[in-house]
Amino acid sequence: MDCMSLPRLILTLGDPAGIGPEVVLKALVEPELVQICQLTVIGSRSVLTQTHGQLLAKNPGLNLADPEKINLLEVDHPNLEEVSVGRGDAISGAISFAYLNEAIARTLAGEFAGIVTAPIAKSAWQAAGHNYPGQTEVLASRAGVERFGMAFVGRSPFTGWTLRTLLATTHIPLKAVPLALTPELMDSKLDLLLTCLAQDFGIDKPSVAIAGLNPHSGEEGKLGEEEQNWLIPWLEQARKKYPQAKLIGPIPPDTMWVSPGKAWLTDGQTTVSDAYLALYHDQGLIPVKLLAFDQAINTTIGLPFVRTSPDHGTAFDIAGQGIARADSMIAAIKLAAELVEQRSQPSANHTN
Repeated sequence: MDCMSLPRLILTLGDPAGIGPEVVLKALVEPELVQICQLTVIGSRSVLTQTHGQLLAKNPGLNLADPEKINLLEVDHPNLEEVSVGRGDAISGAISFAYLNEAIARTLAGEFAGIVTAPIAKSAWQAAGHNYPGQTEVLASRAGVERFGMAFVGRSPFTGWTLRTLLATTHIPLKAVPLALTPELMDSKLDLLLTCLAQDFGIDKPSVAIAGLNPHSGEEGKLGEEEQNWLIPWLEQARKKYPQAKLIGPIPPDTMWVSPGKAWLTDGQTTVSDAYLALYHDQGLIPVKLLAFDQAINTTIGLPFVRTSPDHGTAFDIAGQGIARADSMIAAIKLAAELVEQRSQPSANHTN
């Protein structure tokens, strides 16, 4: 493929005090990336140069990209020299927010088809006066979309099977989850998921497993009433509304992940669903991170452009030590390129 026709992606550095700059430098030496996308980093070259020197001083044998040869869009900040590696604060939060903001602006302007984001610290953003739950919400707000979701995708290195999980609710306290969950919210999330499966993965007639909220999915009201009161009736209506999809559930949360675990670890032919809809953050992310911590990718669905991110945080405790793994960042870049390519395909190419 002509390099000029490859997907154009922009990659943010994330919080400059965290491991974002390190995993970017490690990821950009992956030879396959230049064959699948045109990649531009947005951030500060001085951060990359400082990180490069610091890492090589501690680990001379590290394979890192040369900061001077990276295609970079510079975002300047007056307090950049005050960043302390390993300590997120208002300054590092303001800088990481500026990186993301510029990446979104460039993408909305049509310069890029997708954004890959290195991790940020929500506490540092809040210290800087940016009161968003995370990057997902900023992306949705700037893109002007009200219906969006946080999905996680990982391809097993053992069996090749792909795990896809969507969260119905995300960054809210556990006690707020039953109040936030409504038939209207579930309709919105399921519609987003089915659209994503068709648009981004070419799966028009998917099987989707949907979790229950309570232990044993409420056990007919004995362990919680949400399933009986509205979740099961909602699911019955959803089956009529989306006849093209096989909707399974509500599945007891403690058993829903048994088959995906087998498919990930030992048997890619295990009977599994094309996607899993979890009702709250930890219900979905504990199994995802247990199985696929270094392979899982966060992708925001519902946006007019592709967005992916490694499924890990800033890891301030190991920043600058040279031990952060770039596997998830490499996977995030590869997935972004795949999704951009898939979105460019005619719907006739979609398969079950």
